[in-house]
This record gives sequence, C-alpha cells and structure tokens, in this order.
Amino acid sequence: MVTQIRPTSLASEAFDRVVAAITSGEFEPGEKLSEADLARRLNVSRGPVREALQRLEGRLVSRVPHIGVRVIQFGKEELKELFYLREAMEGMAARLAATNGSDRWLKSLEELLEKHRSAIRSGGGRIYRQKSADEDFHFAIANASGCRNIKRLLLGEVYYQLRIHRLRSSSQPGRAEAALQDHREILQQLKNRDPEGAEAAMRRHIQAARESAIAALESAAATRELAEVN
Repeated sequence: MVTQIRPTSLASEAFDRVVAAITSGEFEPGEKLSEADLARRLNVSRGPVREALQRLEGRLVSRVPHIGVRVIQFGKEELKELFYLREAMEGMAARLAATNGSDRWLKSLEELLEKHRSAIRSGGGRIYRQKSADEDFHFAIANASGCRNIKRLLLGEVYYQLRIHRLRSSSQPGRAEAALQDHREILQQLKNRDPEGAEAAMRRHIQAARESAIAALESAAATRELAEVN
C-alpha cells in the first residue's frame, strides 16, 4: 500500500514510495496517475509528487498529451527488446563481477540468496519478489561489475522498467524456484571466478526470464480481452 510519509526529504521519499507502489503492482501498466490523488495518499503537497513523476518519465511513467501521466506500458516486441538489452548488459556485468567482486561481496551475495530462499518458502513458492535495490541479486552484480556505464544504464533506466514485469512474471507457476536455482548457478560461477561461466549462466537466466515475462504479458492480455467480452 501507498503509505503516508513524514515532511522530511519529501521529494526523495515521494520518489521512493511512488516507485514502490508501481513496481509492486499497485498500479497497472497503462493506468493513469493523478498528482492530487498520490499527494493525498502520501500526505504531502503536489510539488514533491510532481517532481517524483518528472524523474520517472521514460523509466516507469510516460506523459501522454491531453491525457496526463500513465504507468509505462510495453507491448510484446518492446518487452523482447528490453530483455535483449538486459541479457547483453547483465551477461557482461556477471563476467566482470567474476573477476572484480571481492570474497566478502560473494559471501554477502550468498547470504542474500539464503534470505530469498526463505522468503520464497514462506510464500509457498508462489512468488520471487526482490523488494528494494538492496535486496536485488541483479542490482548487486551490476554494482560489483565495476563498469560505470553498465551501472548507469542498468540501474538508472532498465532496472526500473524491469521491476514492473518481475512481479507478474515471477508469479508464473514454478518460476520462483527456477529463478532462485538460476541465481544459485550464477553465484557458483562467480565463486569459481569463471567469467565465461558466469556470463553464460546469466544469459540463460535472462532468456528464461524473457520467456516468462512474455507468457505473463500474453496471459494478462487474454484476461483483459475475456473481461471485455463478458
């Protein structure tokens, strides 16, 4: 739920809360966002909300002339292209992290996956949700790559858009456990200090994620069509 925030660091907190609301599925792709409604729900003036939405244009929202701000929406081909970009960049990030990541970082990554395992099990194996950047396996690898441009593109642009699709695609039957197993394989290649193995494992994982995301997109479209017919 969108929750109220204290009147400190309003623009930054409003940005974080709006991101969390969109990527958690509280707002659907294509849904119109109201500055006034968001401001009321966050208990702030419209200024911080307006600034947050401006920062998110091209990332999580788009501004449509004569309509306003909407949650960004991808078609099948656009989603494919987004995952192609992700596969290339995250594959290289994993290759670099296999060399550049410290032993201490690898230990923290292993601990992170153990937390993810517990979260999936407590949720009945139905969903794999990485709620924030600090809890995100892919975010950690991009950071450890040591490549500023990869981090800028992945974490500043692509990351936000992919979070919209993660919640829906990760809820596909069996996907949560499969994704966790993929992450463990990537971690093993990183621990082996095998750049080629790490890149290959990451690419396989992203390819599987792409297919899951497309299946989820098609399922959602079919559900909407059925609802319209009825």
